[in-house]
Amino acid sequence: MRRRHFIALAGVVGFLHSASPDGPFADAVDAFRQGLSEIGYVEGQNVAIEYRWAKGQYDRLPALAAELVGRQVSVIAAVAGNAPALAAKAATTTIPIVFVNGGDPISAGLVASLSRPGGNITGVSWVATALIPKQLELLRRAVGDPALVGALVNPGYPDHDLQLRELREGASAEDRNHAGRHRARY
Repeated sequence: MRRRHFIALAGVVGFLHSASPDGPFADAVDAFRQGLSEIGYVEGQNVAIEYRWAKGQYDRLPALAAELVGRQVSVIAAVAGNAPALAAKAATTTIPIVFVNGGDPISAGLVASLSRPGGNITGVSWVATALIPKQLELLRRAVGDPALVGALVNPGYPDHDLQLRELREGASAEDRNHAGRHRARY
């Protein structure tokens, strides 16, 4: 009974992810657990973690977020894109939400600003737009000067419009850096 009582005192962490627990995200879960342990929280000892996986079915995220809110978790970690964070944000205005994504949290409507996110949400984001020109430059160096570059984007992914916009912006920036060469086509 002591262990359950201690876990209840420490709280429950909700973990909301858009993919599946297996495959490439297994390492991310291990890193999440390691990060918690580094600050003194060990799953099953002094903290419980409620995992919710959308398994690529993004339309399930609102219900999964609502489940976590119903479980009265102490905090929600919303991982892998804006969609989990947006679902968590829509589900609660009181439970703290920490997101990790690769898009712009301001344009996605997650936060008011980077310096003052506001509300009950904060997180870590890396805006991928800045990387795309460099990736295209590396591609040019590796294979010459391709006339056409294709990109595969999952149209079912809620942030696919953002990904396409960032790709176009990045390609335009790379085109400006290599004026007079082939232009990007979409």
